[in-house]
Amino acid sequence: MKVALGSDHGGYALKCEIMKLLDEKGIEYKDFGCYSTESCDYPDFGEAAARAVASGEYERGIVICTTGIGISIAANKVGGIRCAHCADTLEAELCRQHNNANMLALGAGFTGPKLACAMVETFLSTEFLGGRHGRRVDKMDAIKP
Repeated sequence: MKVALGSDHGGYALKCEIMKLLDEKGIEYKDFGCYSTESCDYPDFGEAAARAVASGEYERGIVICTTGIGISIAANKVGGIRCAHCADTLEAELCRQHNNANMLALGAGFTGPKLACAMVETFLSTEFLGGRHGRRVDKMDAIKP
């Protein structure tokens, strides 16, 4: 599995913790920025990671800002992206099982590294259930702006 990562300055430190986890697990990833705690704009990095996932080059994406909300909205503007902002492992599991989410958004100001890493592991290891959920995902994907 290949994972696209993106964060703003508020999510940078948590992204670094997630990169350590991915390294430990041998999961391939690319960091689409930012690369420091210097103030920057989350839409730039949410979009970059989302475009990498939407292109098919990366199977999943993880984006992080202080709340997780803004960067999830930015990612969801990219066609083909289903980015779920999650606050616990159950949401991370269900967004995969029921919504076939291909991106996870985290709020570094609200989620500590231990919980965030558990959520990432859950998100990356959970499969989509399909069935009635597939019909619903197809309907979501058919919505046009």
